[in-house]
Amino acid sequence: MFEEWQHCMSQFQIFSARQIEALRKGGSILRGCLEEVARAVRPGVTTKELDRHAEEFIRDHPGAKPAFLGYNNYPATLCTSVNDACVHGLPGSRILRDGDIVALDCGVVFGGLYTDACVTVGVGILAEETRQFLAVSRNALDAACAIVKPGTKIGDISSTIQRMVEGSGYSCVRMLTGHGLGTDLHQFPDVPNVGRAGTGPILPAHTIIAIEPITSMGTDDIRELPDGWTIVTADGSLSAHVEHTVLVTEEGCEILA
Repeated sequence: MFEEWQHCMSQFQIFSARQIEALRKGGSILRGCLEEVARAVRPGVTTKELDRHAEEFIRDHPGAKPAFLGYNNYPATLCTSVNDACVHGLPGSRILRDGDIVALDCGVVFGGLYTDACVTVGVGILAEETRQFLAVSRNALDAACAIVKPGTKIGDISSTIQRMVEGSGYSCVRMLTGHGLGTDLHQFPDVPNVGRAGTGPILPAHTIIAIEPITSMGTDDIRELPDGWTIVTADGSLSAHVEHTVLVTEEGCEILA
C-alpha cells in the first residue's frame, strides 16, 4: 500500500516557488481574457470574432501565448461550444442568437507552463430553466474547488460534482474529465466528474489540476461532429462546461484561472 502511494505521488508534477509565480501570472492573464471575451458575447457576434478577440488579448501580454492554438493541430485560441456542444466547439461563422449559451474554453502558456479555464455564458435573455442549469454547474465547480487541499483524493472531487449535478436532475458527461496540467496541457491525474469519495490519487501540495464539470440537461451520451473536434450531446440537450485551474497550497487551494 505504501509503495502504491509513493508511486502515485511521484506522478504529480510539483512546482517550485518560481514556477508557481509564473502559473499565477498566466492564470491572471487567462482570467482577464475570459472576462473580456465574455463581455463581448451578444446576439449577432460570431464565434470566430470571439476567438480573434481572445488571441489578441493574450498576445498583448508579453511572454504569454495561446495554449490551444496548434495543440494537436487545433486551429484556434478558443473552444466555443454552443448549446448542445459539450467541448471543443470550433470557432467559425456561427452567429450567436438570443437565448443561446456558449462555453468559452481557453488556455494560456506563460513561462512554459499551462493554465486552462472555461466559463459558460448566456447570450441575451435566457429561459429560467437554462439559468438554473448554469447555476447548478457553476455551484458544482465551486463546491469541488472548496474541498481541495493536500490529502484530498480525486474521488472526493468527483463525487462532490456528481452529487450536486445529478441531485439537481442533470447529467455529468462521464466520458469527459478534468486533468492535471503544468509543463503539458493534459497530464496526470484525470479528474472525472463522477466517482466515489475516498478513492483515487491523493493530492500533494504545490501541484495543479483543472477541475471542469461538463454537464448536460439530458443524456450524458455524446457524439463527435464531422469537423473532427466538436463533441455534442447525443440527444441535442444543452450542455455546460465550467473550469478552474487550481493550485494545491499547504493550507488549502488557490484558484489560478
